Amino acid sequence: MRGLTVGVIGGGIGGLSAALSLLAAGFDVQVYERSRALGEVGAGVQVSPNASRILHNLGLAGELARVGVKPLALHQRRWDDGRTLLRTPLGEPLEDRFGFPHYQAHRADLLAALAAAIPPERIHLGHRLTAFDQTHDRVRLRFAAQDDAEVDVLVGADGIHSDVRGLLFGPERPRFTGCIAYRGLIPAERLEGLDIEVTAQVFMGPGQHFVNYYVSGRRLMNFVAIVEQGTWTRESWTDRGEVADALKAFDGWHPQVRGMLEAVDETFVWALFDRPPLPHWSQGRVTLLGDACHAMLPFMAQGAAQAIEDGATLAACLAAKSDDPAGALIDYERLRLPRASRMQALSSENKTRFHLHDGPDQEARDEAMAKGATDWSYDVVAWIYDHDAANPLP
Repeated sequence: MRGLTVGVIGGGIGGLSAALSLLAAGFDVQVYERSRALGEVGAGVQVSPNASRILHNLGLAGELARVGVKPLALHQRRWDDGRTLLRTPLGEPLEDRFGFPHYQAHRADLLAALAAAIPPERIHLGHRLTAFDQTHDRVRLRFAAQDDAEVDVLVGADGIHSDVRGLLFGPERPRFTGCIAYRGLIPAERLEGLDIEVTAQVFMGPGQHFVNYYVSGRRLMNFVAIVEQGTWTRESWTDRGEVADALKAFDGWHPQVRGMLEAVDETFVWALFDRPPLPHWSQGRVTLLGDACHAMLPFMAQGAAQAIEDGATLAACLAAKSDDPAGALIDYERLRLPRASRMQALSSENKTRFHLHDGPDQEARDEAMAKGATDWSYDVVAWIYDHDAANPLP
């Protein structure tokens, strides 16, 4: 085992996948999670080839095949009549092109697979970080109601409300995007009459869009219904929503959209906030990862994948410069920040592209999609899916 001890704050998908990459590179890794049980908020997650490449190489191919769903295609459709705007094959054609599969999964299933691959004594629950102090060669961690700890490198993988980021750079000021999202899960048997393929669907319409795909071995349908709204103050994934409000918002939409919403028992409402890219992620021996440093809107389906990439690149950089951890973190930031910032920008741009009202701009968008000149056609997403984050160094 290499000499460095790495402390990871946060036991979500980003933190645990980083821990696995760091363990595979031979580091002594300790994960500190503030909750008393591991758990993921939200339902569906897309694991595209740039992320499945990493997870397969970490030994999770079998578990992903068990809990994930391999969709046939990404199907982008018009809101009212369901006309196809762009249908991108996934499944075997995607795997042949990019070398690794695309999965749709329940977040809790993916988190459980990651946790099961990590020795349990390396995951410390009920540890809420309150402060840290750096010296030239160590970082001391201070926890509420727990003993202090010391590590050589500290990684903040503690999400959009990151304590580590706040301690490093002070409070942030996220901007409400003008969108809210209704989300939830529907038992698949309730949808049998709707003839829904095993695809990831995006219905695009004026001022809103609707996403749905199967998870948990096709037993559940995950849906996210995004609606433009003027004001919102609270950023949470766990606020209850009203199914009647979602149905009203999607009045006149395609029968599949209406049928899914009519089959919903409960929904949660989540406000979408945007954040400008951070100029830096690191100070000395402390750095950030995932949503803690590049939270992005869900309109590229790359949030979890980019966090998984972060962990793989971080492990590679520390392995290359284990005698200079601060220098390794500079390399990590140099390699990851531009790519993550580009993904943030594209995710923001897709809010506009998905929500065009009928007219010249919408017609131009549809024409570009028909030519394969937009997101999720193979040539356009190759820079995302071909990337090997575990081998970023020349």
